[in-house]
Amino acid sequence: MSRVWGKILHDLRNPLFRQGYALMANTVVTGVLGMGYWLLAARLYSPEEFGRGQAVITAMRLFASLTALGFVGALARFLPVAGRRTPELALRGYGLAAATGGVAALGFLLTLPMWGKTYSVLSGFWPGLFFLASVLVWAVFTLQDVVLTGLRRATYVPVNNLIFGIVKMGLLVALAGALPSGGIFVSWVIPTALALIPVNWLIFAIVVPRHVEKSDASQEPPRLREIGRFLAGDFPGTLSILAIIYLVPVVVATQVGEATFGRFSMAHTLASMIELLAMNMAVSLTVEGSFDRAKLAENCRRALRRAFMIVTPIIAVAILAAPLILTVFGSAFAAEGTTLLRLMSLAVLPRVLIEVYLSALRAQSRARTLATVQIGLAVLVLVSTVVLFPYAGVNAVGYGLLFSELLVAVLIFGNLRKILKVGETRTPVVTQGSSGAA
Repeated sequence: MSRVWGKILHDLRNPLFRQGYALMANTVVTGVLGMGYWLLAARLYSPEEFGRGQAVITAMRLFASLTALGFVGALARFLPVAGRRTPELALRGYGLAAATGGVAALGFLLTLPMWGKTYSVLSGFWPGLFFLASVLVWAVFTLQDVVLTGLRRATYVPVNNLIFGIVKMGLLVALAGALPSGGIFVSWVIPTALALIPVNWLIFAIVVPRHVEKSDASQEPPRLREIGRFLAGDFPGTLSILAIIYLVPVVVATQVGEATFGRFSMAHTLASMIELLAMNMAVSLTVEGSFDRAKLAENCRRALRRAFMIVTPIIAVAILAAPLILTVFGSAFAAEGTTLLRLMSLAVLPRVLIEVYLSALRAQSRARTLATVQIGLAVLVLVSTVVLFPYAGVNAVGYGLLFSELLVAVLIFGNLRKILKVGETRTPVVTQGSSGAA
């Protein structure tokens, strides 16, 4: 045990692992509190309200993330080297994400009858206005964690989400009697809005000024044109991946009843948390690759080893214990969600390879290849899910993910091996803040 702790402490001296472990800890915190939240929701609210709450939250996250998640790669790539333009870059990201998410949400509200009975709860001026405001809030909430990560302060992220998760659960219980219809959505949004104030004070009053102060004054910050070129390649691809994460559940919600969607969504949420563990180390890899490209190959190898070491036993447990895990929420959850949870958990193994490859491409600013891989993966997932849905029902999502991610992992494996062996031999873009810097 002492050797294990010694290894962990040694890893924490490396920014790659410190950031990656912090984000993984955040996923664990979010996952545990999320399970507690939805377990309470399943006990305190009707099955229809449970499914309705899941569906509305999924739609909110979809529209809020349309641009917010599109900026994740760009902020992780350019914030480390933004220097005096760091606050400008972060605020531009916030503003664009909120504006585009708001426009998309407004279009959704104007076409609400087309989206099925589940979303009829949002009809009317005040419910629609609250939903629109929630999209703006969630867009900023999504990016503030990315800003902290890009500035090498990911250790704050799990603390923020721990407090957020506890407050959210408390409000869920408090609203169960006072607001039996809509209480789930309200309990999710209010703590999110409150969390923006202290976290962004921390970012712009403390973290950003320290980052700017430590930046090399002679280092020219990235120009908007350079960032724009990167986004031109990365954003369409990221938007495609977004379709896998959020659009697929929204489409499922239009095809099944509210109670069925609630059971599908629980299995989908649990499997997505395992997938996030693989993505966390990849985000840290992008940040460290931007600080020091000379160590990209070495960091890729380290990220792959650690990611597989952590997610493989979790995947094994999820596959073997899926019925027991889902039975906690009710026998119907286990009956309808076991196969989906198993399939999606297994699909995380090839996803580790894909995410490390994508992060290496971001660190190298190879936006065109990045877009090709992401768009290709999204098309495969969406097409295979639609084709299989009439035969496999909600399990089509799991079969589609597993097939698509295995195929893409095979196709990119040769190029990933080249990166792992060779890396980038050019002069590092920036040495300030890297592990080898004075």
